[in-house]
Amino acid sequence: MANKFFVAPSPHVHGSQSTRSLMRDVLVALLPALAVSTWVYGTDVLTVSAIAVVSCVVIEFLIQKFLLGGEPTVSNLSAAVTGLLLAFNLPASIPWWIVVIGSAVAIGVAKMTFGGLGRNPFNPALVGRVFLLIAYPVQMTSFSAPTVEGYSDAFSGATPLAAVKSGAVSVEDADLLNMFGGAVSGSLGEIAAAALIVGGIYLLWRKVITWHIPVAVLGSMAVFAFAVALLNGGGAMLYELPAFHLLAGGALLGAIYMATDYVTSPMTYKGMLIYGAGIGVITMVIRLWGAYPEGMSFAILLMNSVAPLINRYVKPKRFGLTTAKK
Repeated sequence: MANKFFVAPSPHVHGSQSTRSLMRDVLVALLPALAVSTWVYGTDVLTVSAIAVVSCVVIEFLIQKFLLGGEPTVSNLSAAVTGLLLAFNLPASIPWWIVVIGSAVAIGVAKMTFGGLGRNPFNPALVGRVFLLIAYPVQMTSFSAPTVEGYSDAFSGATPLAAVKSGAVSVEDADLLNMFGGAVSGSLGEIAAAALIVGGIYLLWRKVITWHIPVAVLGSMAVFAFAVALLNGGGAMLYELPAFHLLAGGALLGAIYMATDYVTSPMTYKGMLIYGAGIGVITMVIRLWGAYPEGMSFAILLMNSVAPLINRYVKPKRFGLTTAKK
């Protein structure tokens, strides 16, 4: 009987999900967007994605094997997810060596410096993306126009956000249907709105993510854009401006796949709503009045830094505690 008595730390009840299964689901969810991007830009998309994924996996393996001296954990697929998300934040025409540098920063600096998966305070793929944007701004903002049939060249090779930001075109000129379907200029993950939504539904169905962060991010962006349009006279802009900003740039990629990162987002549902709303508001402030046409990456990284504070002050009710009446 004594041999059947075990003392072990929590958790005592385990679910069926594992890190590997969660990461596998994220990779599966990104496949539709990868397919649309390949259709729009050709095999360059597959080349950039393959280089990013392989670089992230190899760099993480080498750091764990020879610098940290621990058992490599690349089999959990987290490095592969980081690589694919990094690729989705890059243009299809970017040189291969810049992709490798971005992978080194994402894994070596943003992830492994802090001890690996579960300890990084910032989203690794976004750290790599922002570093490349600052270090190589020309290459990171040089986008080839899609060659698919039916593509609207209203933006002349620029992203919709950049074209509107520069005043080259107005929001009314934006082809929202093309933006929804994917035939616009941009990074790999900026041109497949419909496919990203399909992947997001898959993640919700698989219970990999919850609705709180994506809805808070996109909802706050829509409300902010609606308020700005209302202050500027309303009219058709009341729906055009919110729709444009939800479909343009990295709004969907950031809200569904990057802001929902378990490690860098709050733990409670209420905290997730606050976190997501902060991302949406900061994104819109940068887009409308900042120097950069896109603000999603900066907004997520800023709110990553606030997540520990949110966790500290937004806590669930603890079981077994009662409030004494005076």
